[in-house]
Amino acid sequence: MAQAVDASKNLPSDPRNREVVFPAFRDPQLGNLETPINASPLTKWFINNLPAYRPGIAPARRGLEVGMAHGYWIFGPFAKLGPLRDTGSANLAGLLAAIGLVVVLTAGLSLYANSNPPKALASVTVPNPPIDAFNSKESWNNFASSFLIGGIGGAVVAYFLTSNLGVIQGLFG
Repeated sequence: MAQAVDASKNLPSDPRNREVVFPAFRDPQLGNLETPINASPLTKWFINNLPAYRPGIAPARRGLEVGMAHGYWIFGPFAKLGPLRDTGSANLAGLLAAIGLVVVLTAGLSLYANSNPPKALASVTVPNPPIDAFNSKESWNNFASSFLIGGIGGAVVAYFLTSNLGVIQGLFG
């Protein structure tokens, strides 16, 4: 087996000797690489369907979707791994901590919006970034305010589901 591998190292026709990493758009001056991971159709499909890159939706809708997802998953670690995890108020502490973090993240988004951020650049994974989504301070601030609403909503939904898990299981089980 080792001899076959050694013999294949010098054969240009062997598929194991093909180049699989190229400069992005075949231009080495861009400083980005096209790899089998970031150039695969599955990766491109997944990234281009995220709210930040999905074409045709408003910045407020983008912020709402991103906020709901983040508020929902941020609740869990605070409630189940936080210092009050073994008390009766663990879920409430998780809710308040998640809301606090969403507020801090929203403040960070607002600061970034006021720093005059650059426009999105085309990459291997996202060849056509949405040009209307994040092109002004106003659109970034719309995104941030919707992120706050969505994040608080996501945390409240997670709190409601976790606090009423017995009732929900009784309905379906």
